[in-house]
Amino acid sequence: MTGFAEYERYDALGLASLVKKREVTATELLDAALARAAARNPLVNAITIPMEDFARRAIADGLPPGPFEGVPFLLKDLTASVAGVRMTRTSRFFADSPPPTADSEHVVRLKRAGLVFFGRTNTCEMGLSLTCEPQLTGPTKNPWDLTRISGGSSGGATAATAARIVPMAHGTDGFGSIRAPAACCGLVGLKPTRGRNTLAPFAGEALAGLAAEHGLTLSLRDCAALLDATAGPGAGDPYAAPPPARPYLKEVGADPGRLRIAFTRKAPNGGEVGKESLRELESIARLCADLGHHVEDADPVVEGDAMVPAFLTLIAAATVVNLDTHPAKNRAPLPGELENVTREMYERGLRVSGADYIKAVNTAHRLGRQTAAFHASYDVLLTPGLSGVAPKLGWIDMMLEDADEYWRRVFAFSPFTVWFNLTGQPALMLPLGTSEEGLPLGTQLVGRFGDEATLFRLGAQLEAARPWFDRKPALVTSTQG
Repeated sequence: MTGFAEYERYDALGLASLVKKREVTATELLDAALARAAARNPLVNAITIPMEDFARRAIADGLPPGPFEGVPFLLKDLTASVAGVRMTRTSRFFADSPPPTADSEHVVRLKRAGLVFFGRTNTCEMGLSLTCEPQLTGPTKNPWDLTRISGGSSGGATAATAARIVPMAHGTDGFGSIRAPAACCGLVGLKPTRGRNTLAPFAGEALAGLAAEHGLTLSLRDCAALLDATAGPGAGDPYAAPPPARPYLKEVGADPGRLRIAFTRKAPNGGEVGKESLRELESIARLCADLGHHVEDADPVVEGDAMVPAFLTLIAAATVVNLDTHPAKNRAPLPGELENVTREMYERGLRVSGADYIKAVNTAHRLGRQTAAFHASYDVLLTPGLSGVAPKLGWIDMMLEDADEYWRRVFAFSPFTVWFNLTGQPALMLPLGTSEEGLPLGTQLVGRFGDEATLFRLGAQLEAARPWFDRKPALVTSTQG
């Protein structure tokens, strides 16, 4: 490996500290990231659009002295608009899109934090899956087992971070697209509270408020500091999350007090949860009790069977709207321009009425009130991260002819994530466990609406009790070079 040899010993804040102390330069960190990308990306297929020239120009022009000054960073090939840089949404339909002419506000804030963008990461077509196996660019593979999925839709971001090409990367989450891959690949993944990160200037909300931007990180403190760097409303936003009492980074390591914690084994869609995921959940519940918290086995009373139908109505309608945003095409997609599931959701979306859409939004809001009622008694809800470990590539296939079977598989794999997109609550995936095969197992921590602070406090206790930073896939150690 060329570049800074100690690169993988540090998280993003650690690398930025070295830059600030002039112990290493941003160019040396970029070279270290590019060397790892050259060695590991061919194995996992995480980075699909190189931006090395963009990165070197940014460094030459001078980086702002933000909290992540000089840290190499990757942007998902979805939502993160950068002026002059192409974005394909990993779809044949959008592959010829002209580059955006302006940065999104989220990208502006990432730049202000001092991050150095050097590539875009693979995703599924238009973010419509919890795996990353698009026809346009090919599948992203899990660094822990190259025969398994990395999760999705932020699968490229996750694989690049788990492969230690970067210490963190940009992601988005509309029904688990940060948290599911975090669980698959042993990373920290937070879906922030609805409205915490702005979507300005291109949207007021995404997927009726279900979708959020944030990132995948190796450490909890990076997750908190990244949110500090990006959080807050943009001009003209229709709504915003309640402001935090203080920076989230200060919550990492702060005393959470004696929390009231519930845990549930029950998937809201009635799906089966595997034995290893249940054992991991119970282990974390016991650990929380050992840390002095009040812990109970308690199932929220919610309309679980309403979650997936409401989501599918919203995603179908959103697919139509998203396909209308191609800046140069004023027509419907042609045969062969969309994957089968995307085509089916587009066709379903054409049949969704305005009343159907409002009913689905009202269902989401009703689920939010039902879950909020549960949180009147509990500070945090623990759930399994997924129903089991990452499945094999090819099982969640957007080229399936039967879209209903496709979605059945999606929510059999990840039955607990879409719940909190619908309610808007913050949900944090932590890589606290390992399966008998040595694969990552995640646990999801869910807080009250607007209360990421409690999740960071509890998460820091769990990270100290069961540290994960030094746990690396064999792929990393075998490509040190």
